[in-house]
Amino acid sequence: MPNRDGRRKKRSEREPYKSTDLGFYCIFTDTKETEENYFDGLKISLPESIRERIEIKVFSKIKTEKLLESAQEVITQSSQYYQPWIVFDRDRVKNFDIIISNAEKAGIKVAWSNPCLEIWFLAYLGSMPVIESSVECCKKFAEKYERETGHKYKKSDSDIYFKLNKFGDENNAIACAEKRYAQIQRDSDCRMQPSTMISCTTIHILVKEIKSKAKL
Repeated sequence: MPNRDGRRKKRSEREPYKSTDLGFYCIFTDTKETEENYFDGLKISLPESIRERIEIKVFSKIKTEKLLESAQEVITQSSQYYQPWIVFDRDRVKNFDIIISNAEKAGIKVAWSNPCLEIWFLAYLGSMPVIESSVECCKKFAEKYERETGHKYKKSDSDIYFKLNKFGDENNAIACAEKRYAQIQRDSDCRMQPSTMISCTTIHILVKEIKSKAKL
C-alpha cells in the first residue's frame, strides 16, 4: 500500500500482520454509540495474547432495515472469513421478528434485546425484571446504575463495559440471561417469537462465545 506521497511503504513501515485464527467478528448495529462502546470494551478486556488473534469490528449507525443488507455486503466483498452478527433492540421496530428470521436464514447470527440493551446491563447488576417499554427499561437501569456505582448513566460512556464489570458480575449476568431465556421458552406452549419474549436477550451468547476465547 502506498504512502500519501505516492511512495510504496517499506516493509518496516507496514502494519504488522495480525492473525485472526480465533475469529473475526463483524458486529452490525443500528445504534450510535452504546453497543460500539460496549464491544470495544469487551475486546480491550481480553488478554493481549488473545487480542492479537481475534478481531472485533463494529459497524454502527446503520438503518435498522438495512442491517442484514449491510452485513451481507461486507462479507461478500471480502476474502476475509467473517463471523457476522447483527445486534439490535426490539424497541419500536415493527419488523423485529422478520429481520431476525431473515438474518438466520442467511447464516447471520443475531444478538437481540427485548426491549433494549439495558435489560442485559441490568443482568450485570443482578436481575432482569419484567419491563416491556425500552424507555422504562432505560430509566430503571439508569436509577439502579446510579445507586450501585454513584455515576449517572450515559449511553455515550466509552467505559461502560469496564464499569459494568467493576460494579457488577458478568458471569452472573450470563447465568441470569440464560435462565430468563430458558424460563420463557419453558413456560410457553410453542416456540415464541423474539418480539414476545419480554425482558430477554441473546447478547449473552455472543459475549460468552468471545470470552471463551480467552480460556484457550
